[in-house]
Amino acid sequence: MKITAFIPIKFNNERTPGKNIRPFSDGTPLCNLIQRALLQVPEIERIVVYCSDERIRDYLLPGVEFLKRPKELDSNSTRCGDIIRAFIDAVEADIYVLSHATSPFIKPERFSACINAVASGKYDSAFTCKRVAEFLWSNGEPMNFQRGSIPRTQDMGEIFAELPSPYVFTRDVFEKYQGRTGARPFMCECTALESIDIDWPEDFLIADAIYTQILKKQ
Repeated sequence: MKITAFIPIKFNNERTPGKNIRPFSDGTPLCNLIQRALLQVPEIERIVVYCSDERIRDYLLPGVEFLKRPKELDSNSTRCGDIIRAFIDAVEADIYVLSHATSPFIKPERFSACINAVASGKYDSAFTCKRVAEFLWSNGEPMNFQRGSIPRTQDMGEIFAELPSPYVFTRDVFEKYQGRTGARPFMCECTALESIDIDWPEDFLIADAIYTQILKKQ
């Protein structure tokens, strides 16, 4: 099966400008970490950075390709589905692996688990997730517990939150559901460190500390 991973990257991030290429304290650009992880996944045949700005070429690791995307996809109103549609229209593959630079600590084996789940035919899509064992509220009301019967967090029902990377799917799934998950998704649970997503400037500071003070010393 032809398995292609793609990393959508834009330079004009609204909440944290330039975060995808922002360097950690040792000078390593953020986007290098997801590339390193994907390069260690044996199932992946092709890795593509999908970006409208040619400057991203300076941040590509050997073995990673560049594909220029339309500038209009950099708009703040652009939906993820718009980017997926444009990419799969441009690149033919049996299985697509959507990955984001803002999820720098996902282990290569998580990618493999998701890919193999979809390739087996048992699941039509896959994504990574984290277990949520917290007391959740919405509109002033508890969502996953009762006021008069507060459980221990370890006894709470299983609730999972999707992580931004990776999503594994086929063209058929995207066409049918207009999204990156189908009716039979494989959910790959990740650790707390893997679950870190960089959205705001303070998230980057946390990720930098983890990378430079913990992961690089292992």
